[in-house]
Amino acid sequence: MRSNPVKIVLGCVALICVLGTSIALGILLTGSDDGTKPAAQPSTAGDPAEGQPGDDPSSDKPSAKGPVLRIDGPDGPVTPNEITSFKAYVQALTPAKDDIGNNWAQGGSGQAVKAMGRVYEVSHDTAVLDRMTGFCDAVLAERDDLAPGPVGGHTLWTGKVDPAWPNNVTAQPIGTGGEQGDPVGHLGNCAREILQTPAVWHNPVAIGDPHGYGATYLDRAKKFVAEADAAVDRHILARLLDVSHGDRQYFAKDSPYMGGKPVPWNQQMMFDYGFSNLAAAHQILADDAQRVARYDRLVKTSVDWFFSAAHKYTDPKGTPADNWGYSPSQPGGEDSNHGSLDCAGLHQLYLTGRYGITPAMMAPLTNTFTDVMTKGPHTYAGRVDGTDGKGHGAPTSYVRGGYLPLAEFRPDAYHTLLAEALPGNRTTSIETFSDALTLKSRHSQHH
Repeated sequence: MRSNPVKIVLGCVALICVLGTSIALGILLTGSDDGTKPAAQPSTAGDPAEGQPGDDPSSDKPSAKGPVLRIDGPDGPVTPNEITSFKAYVQALTPAKDDIGNNWAQGGSGQAVKAMGRVYEVSHDTAVLDRMTGFCDAVLAERDDLAPGPVGGHTLWTGKVDPAWPNNVTAQPIGTGGEQGDPVGHLGNCAREILQTPAVWHNPVAIGDPHGYGATYLDRAKKFVAEADAAVDRHILARLLDVSHGDRQYFAKDSPYMGGKPVPWNQQMMFDYGFSNLAAAHQILADDAQRVARYDRLVKTSVDWFFSAAHKYTDPKGTPADNWGYSPSQPGGEDSNHGSLDCAGLHQLYLTGRYGITPAMMAPLTNTFTDVMTKGPHTYAGRVDGTDGKGHGAPTSYVRGGYLPLAEFRPDAYHTLLAEALPGNRTTSIETFSDALTLKSRHSQHH
């Protein structure tokens, strides 16, 4: 039988289109750059810091436009002017309406809540706490099992409408990943801040109670803790994470995102952010010692895993440095973007004083940035081993936010790093500004 030439041509064209689409989709899902970093696993959830709208490779770069935040100088205690500047900045912010694109993880609202927590720690200004509480009201109200459609009510990969915050509701199945740790962390962090301020416990919350979460600060804190625990109990530890490997964090085998694989370090920091704040909150409440112990054990295991996995060496300047990979399964070459998130998470855990992290353990991370990644003024390597790649591994002309707090462990680099991060004592980045105030406050106390 003779073939129709027209059908043959059309069939070949269709095959070429399918192959081209498959190749393009494969590149998009793996997020591969120049071939020197192992490709990420395909995922419907997406790595919260890998190719997501909330955290592209330049997401922590200060904007050329927008409100300017100013410090009054690198030395001395934090000033009233600096706190006033921050309060004016956050009053103009609006909470995200959902977690699409990781708005509540590495996106704008997530970074804003973390910044508010850091500045409240420094200032104890209730106006900052009130703004943080309002943002946490919003993130809780947007949880999948609490929010009406189209924000909530979505059946996730688990087959249920879980207490979770999906970052993509168009994918099938709707996956989840490390981004689930951050909303839980925000709720736990705000609750901890309130619980560490007994003077406000029985006062009515200044912003009111629009969602019925509790009229007083103590009521609100208890509500945030209870709902954060619910997200942990009914989604994160029930389905998303497998911690049967000696409390080490792996994704569940049936998870559509990195099923059965160890959780990347930046995402462990997200989960640890939630677990550590909830542990501290429950300890103050003295209401669940077993839960405190479990949360602390998970974080301690994560921290110990990181420091045992990081390759320790002497850098060219003769100081101890660390080289680590994107996840526990990768020996080195973590990219700058994720490395910043790793360091920010570890520093936050260091500040809790709960997990045995010492200055001697943190100092090599600082040396890695100052002696290996810093190539010159306004020139920083794209990877923690001093090499460059593409995408998240591309070199930058600015200091990524997570590296700034490390200056605490290198007093000789304090002024230089702060000046690089805030040229002219100014920035448009809320993350950088809040980290600068934390760093400045601690530097003032130590000197």
